[in-house]
Amino acid sequence: MIGSLISDILFGFTGLISIINPLGVAFVFLDRTEGLTTEERDALAKKVAINSMCVLLVAFFAGTPILHLFGISMQALRIGGGLAVAVSGWQMLNAPDVSTKEATVRNVDADNAMSKAFFPLTIPLTTGPGSIATAIALNANRTHKLSEFVASAVASIAISALVAGAVYLTLSHSARFSRYLGIDGTKVAMRISSFLLLCVGVQIMLTGIGEFLAPIASAR
Repeated sequence: MIGSLISDILFGFTGLISIINPLGVAFVFLDRTEGLTTEERDALAKKVAINSMCVLLVAFFAGTPILHLFGISMQALRIGGGLAVAVSGWQMLNAPDVSTKEATVRNVDADNAMSKAFFPLTIPLTTGPGSIATAIALNANRTHKLSEFVASAVASIAISALVAGAVYLTLSHSARFSRYLGIDGTKVAMRISSFLLLCVGVQIMLTGIGEFLAPIASAR
């Protein structure tokens, strides 16, 4: 029982963390919070981490019923969410470089940054459609047997907490990563992260389109 629970937690955590890729998100987060103090960025990272945990918990426990309630298919979730991620990545990839002074003037308002903690910093940049769809899929076959339901619920909570912890540690240290890389290295890392974000969005869309077309192709 315990061994199976630990296995489920590790499987879910590694699957979600590879999709979320908090290290790549860290440079995006740093770009969106340029000009904030260390304390303000740390507070924002904590809020994003808490939001991410809440999003995953909702996906784990209520994702499937919500999709059914609004008549949204998993394919539509992937296509729409992937489009949102791809557009965000494209905008960041083509954004002009700004000087430190310009960036400070642009983003120095901590309240304005906090207002973006849920959208777009949590959704879709951190816990996007890929991670939400994965969380829903992990619990898609949850049974109503009490012992199995409890074990699944404990695993879901543990996975969400571990992911939130990883997100917080990575985002709160984004400025330190930047110092290690230097100005030019950080610019390159941000561009690479933006490109990868664009590719992730396109891949999520392609997955959704493929799942949508598969029954049509097999019917012919």
